[in-house]
Amino acid sequence: MLLSNNYNSYTQQDGLYADNATNEEDGASSDATEGHDDEDEIYEGEYQGVPVALADEEELAQQYELIMQECGHGRFQWQLFFVLGLALMSDGVEVFVVGFVLPSAETDMCVPNSGAGWLGSIVYLGMMFGAFFWGGLSDKVGRRQCLLISMSVNGFFAFLSSFVQGYSMFLFCRMVSGFGIGGAVPIVFSYFAEVLAREKRGEHLSWLCMFWMIGGIYASAMAWAIIPHYGWSFSMGSAYQFHSWRVFVVVCALPCVSAVVALTFMPESPRFYLEMGKHDEAWMVLKHIHDTNMRARGEPERVFTVSTPWALHFIIPAAAEPLIWLTFMKCFNHPVKENTMKLAAVWFTLSFGYYGLSVWFPDVIKHLQADEYASRVKIHNNERIEDFTFNFTLENQIHRNGVFVNDRFISMKFKAVTFIDSSFLNCYFEDVSSVGSFFRNCTFVDSFFYNTDIDDTKLTNSRVINSSFHHNKTGCQMTFDDDYSAYWVYFVNFLGTLAVLPGNIVSALLMDKIGRLSMLGGSMVLSGISCFFLWFGTSESMMIFMLCLYNGLSISAWNSLDVVTTELYPTDRRGTGFGFCNAMCKLAAVLGNLIFGSLVGITKAIPILLASSVLVGGGLVGLRLPDTRANVLM
Repeated sequence: MLLSNNYNSYTQQDGLYADNATNEEDGASSDATEGHDDEDEIYEGEYQGVPVALADEEELAQQYELIMQECGHGRFQWQLFFVLGLALMSDGVEVFVVGFVLPSAETDMCVPNSGAGWLGSIVYLGMMFGAFFWGGLSDKVGRRQCLLISMSVNGFFAFLSSFVQGYSMFLFCRMVSGFGIGGAVPIVFSYFAEVLAREKRGEHLSWLCMFWMIGGIYASAMAWAIIPHYGWSFSMGSAYQFHSWRVFVVVCALPCVSAVVALTFMPESPRFYLEMGKHDEAWMVLKHIHDTNMRARGEPERVFTVSTPWALHFIIPAAAEPLIWLTFMKCFNHPVKENTMKLAAVWFTLSFGYYGLSVWFPDVIKHLQADEYASRVKIHNNERIEDFTFNFTLENQIHRNGVFVNDRFISMKFKAVTFIDSSFLNCYFEDVSSVGSFFRNCTFVDSFFYNTDIDDTKLTNSRVINSSFHHNKTGCQMTFDDDYSAYWVYFVNFLGTLAVLPGNIVSALLMDKIGRLSMLGGSMVLSGISCFFLWFGTSESMMIFMLCLYNGLSISAWNSLDVVTTELYPTDRRGTGFGFCNAMCKLAAVLGNLIFGSLVGITKAIPILLASSVLVGGGLVGLRLPDTRANVLM
């Protein structure tokens, strides 16, 4: 692309045109602009076409770098920053939604133990395939278009999942939703990097990472504010229940919807257009970036021109490769093969440690709370109660060998109450709900049940003689209005997410000063060491402090890794390479869920040692990557 009058002398000397005759005939109808640059004394002439000249990738990248410097950094980049930030925020929300709705959805939909835990794994699997697919597709059809489609898929199925009732359908919706949002990370960073000049790239990609943290804070705050409020629900008969956790799912889809709307007003990456040989489109986008920034600076009279003796002359590809797989295989060709292997290892280790601990840690807190709760249980032995009306909540109690005669249980609740070897003679139960309560080896004689949730699942090895059940409550009863730990668990997650804010700020300010690799390796090694000190956590408060410290140290590694991955791949395979690395990240998340989740309540030595050693090892591999601080985007 030539944007100055130097075009004529340059191309005549070179003598190579994409289509010489066509350019001469159509020159009069080409786009033209008016203006004069007083500093360079170069007038912008007509945009007459693109000469085909042989040049290596480094020279072409340098030319594009000069164009981006001419465009400046201003209003356009900040507009795109917030739009792509919403998309990245949606990815953070999706990750946290999984953990927050998991106990809610499984309880509401009566999921047996055999099906528990599938939600977390299947969502990460969807994100894994989505990262690879959308990242690769963005190298073929464009960053903006792929991001629009993937975010639309995520928003639609996330919204739909809040209304479906069956657990299988809910799993399907969340899996497809995860498949959609899987494209966010690889496309967002590729897209934004391609409109940033080199000296701005490290810092502003790091600032962009903050939106993932904002997504986590948003999800944690909404879960804390919405899910424990059981009263925020409605039902349509006994078949359709819309509980508070479903409201939370709808609210968490709002950032994605906002991102889709905002993306419709943004242009495609000009760097992608140039790679595809669409030079007219690229010129228009670059001119739009330049004019937007100049108007914001109060210099609307400045024209878009390149003050160098050459111009962009990217070669139009002979034939674009139609398959994502072919582009993926190019990521394993020289000279990027070794970098791809190292990046995959770093992404895998960092994700395995982070997501593994994110599953293990909240459950450890819950176990600590459950043990403390169980230590306060009240035990009643050999009691006999006759002609008494229970219209209040019984909580955290065990009743052994009790006898209840002519008693009435009306508009009340059993919460964590267990009856063992007890008898109920001529008793009346009406509007009773039982949360975590069971009747073991009990006997019911001449008793009447109306509008209760007491069914075979609550009556373990119990006998029911001459008793009747009427209008039993269907479905599983939610516990969030009474969950003693709900508020605290969500608040702990909120604190853990908020703890990454200082690390985010530090990494953004120092990314271009101390280097990507120093920050990447140092952050992973330090987070691995801090993870090891979880071993010495003996109290809830100490464990929470160590979690916040770990999150604050590890965020710099994530930010550095995003920047390094973006800069190591050339344009024609940047989305594919980033998508592959992010797919490895999600695969590690699945394995972390399975391995760390199985160790909850058994031992803390293995999770801590495993996560610590994996993080330190990944950090050492990261230090072996090439330094990209001085790179231009190829």
